[in-house]
Amino acid sequence: MRLPNAEHERHPWLIAEIAPDFTLLDAWGLPADGGPNDFATLVAIVTSLDPANRSSSSATRALFSLRYRVGAWFGWDDATTKRPIPGCLETTLSQRVPADLRDTTTRPTVKGSTRFIPIYRTDDEWAAEISNSTVHAVLQLAWVDQGNGVYRGQMGVYVKPRGRLGVPYMALIGPFRHLIVYPALMRQIERAWR
Repeated sequence: MRLPNAEHERHPWLIAEIAPDFTLLDAWGLPADGGPNDFATLVAIVTSLDPANRSSSSATRALFSLRYRVGAWFGWDDATTKRPIPGCLETTLSQRVPADLRDTTTRPTVKGSTRFIPIYRTDDEWAAEISNSTVHAVLQLAWVDQGNGVYRGQMGVYVKPRGRLGVPYMALIGPFRHLIVYPALMRQIERAWR
């Protein structure tokens, strides 16, 4: 279920301190709930998914395939290029992580074709980043106390568009993310969680 950004932002997430110059683009309540110690399971499930190749949604697989083809044609995803975060000198948010949280996650742990690089992990928050010619983005997972010993997963997607193409590109893919990609991802998470 999509959440209002304000609901996600009302929590004192570490990502707000590490990436205050990023915008929360999307917030989602995940179909995963459990006890206080189940966050590691959520992180393991989400990082094992591969929506580009193993989604049950053929539309999702087709969109990822098209995006990767277009990205290859225009060189958007060249992994050998170290791009600075837009408006900054750093090339990765891991440079902003407090010393006590460095190396709290091994790299790379995200499987499949998502290309996200983990940044940090706490008892209730995990974040990974991706950088290409259109955007520098963060996928954040959180474990939110609902009361009575029940916790629920949430996901935040934070972005900083890059260059002249970044803003129009994000606007163009918005409907596809909300109508196809995220709903398919939620179904994958729900099946794996069960």
